[in-house]
Amino acid sequence: MSRYTGPSYKKSRRVGLSLSETGKELARRPYGPGQHGNARKGKPSDYSVQLKEKQKLRFMYGVNERQFRKTFEEAGKMPGVHGTNFLILLESRLDNLVYRLGFANTRRAARQLVNHGHIVVDGKKVDIPSYRVKPGSTIALKENSSDHKAALASLENVHKRVEYVTFDEGTKTGTYVRYPERNELNMDINESLIVEFYNK
Repeated sequence: MSRYTGPSYKKSRRVGLSLSETGKELARRPYGPGQHGNARKGKPSDYSVQLKEKQKLRFMYGVNERQFRKTFEEAGKMPGVHGTNFLILLESRLDNLVYRLGFANTRRAARQLVNHGHIVVDGKKVDIPSYRVKPGSTIALKENSSDHKAALASLENVHKRVEYVTFDEGTKTGTYVRYPERNELNMDINESLIVEFYNK
């Protein structure tokens, strides 16, 4: 299954969650897209609820089904809670951390920034959005991309960052300080439903 590249607001309304985590998508029309988006429906099945929860998370991080499943299986081999480990692995993706640091105002834009070779991790260019960043690693714009207009404009609009990253305004360098705690991640995601979905 290929990665979705259509309107992000439509997907947010479909799953009933702000995929950008800003709330903008649902502010005006907090119901499903289409002609019957505001119509009442019957009680959803357990499968439907679990599938919707999986799609929320998959669309939020912009991951295709194959990558998503592979990451889920990796999380299951780690010590600790399967669902929490899964969220941490997704949060540790390079494109997500570029977004968290403010180099891009959406994860989709962050993925493009990485794909085009504008990002360095610990001083080395990395152009793979799914690259897993380790705590303690630094993330910055490549030297000849230091005047990238879109990235600089995005950095100027950052008001607050998550606590597990730090950013040096002088050098325009971010650091992934530590893995996030579960209470620092999106509380509208019920990862136990995703675990149930895949463990059937």
